[in-house]
Amino acid sequence: MASATTFYDFKPKDKKGVEKPMSEYKGKVVLVVNTASKCGFTPQYAGLEKLYKDVTAKYPDDFAIIGFPWHFGSQEPGGDDEIQNFCQVNYGVTFPIMGKTDVNGSTADPLFEWMKAEQPGLLGMKRVKWNFEKFLIGRDGKVKGRWASLTKPESIEKNILDEINKPKE
Repeated sequence: MASATTFYDFKPKDKKGVEKPMSEYKGKVVLVVNTASKCGFTPQYAGLEKLYKDVTAKYPDDFAIIGFPWHFGSQEPGGDDEIQNFCQVNYGVTFPIMGKTDVNGSTADPLFEWMKAEQPGLLGMKRVKWNFEKFLIGRDGKVKGRWASLTKPESIEKNILDEINKPKE
């Protein structure tokens, strides 16, 4: 998707393998997170769910979190149904978890290629370093921030609220 200019131009696959147009999130602030079930950062699912519930309680139509499971370092071995079950049973996740997605390499999903190019990481690094890296998408569909795995979800709530409270165009 060389012609893609915003988050809304992409259609990654959902948990059933069906293309999900990101244009469904147009006008919302979206936190995109690459996730894994067997990672040292997996407990961040709890923080993400709390953040999702807290922000959507105040701004029900203005915010979304989307998880993209990634089998990096053998940390997401299950199939899509197993992943969904794990997230719901262990962390009560209510935000969407997409299908297993490659975020680096020759098979990386175009959405992640675009986000990494728009907001490189530390020292200009364009690859995703580890699971639970986070990208914040503004209402305009542009990448507004990127945080490493060590960054806890609750620590970026202010960034999310600042983006939600920007005047709508």
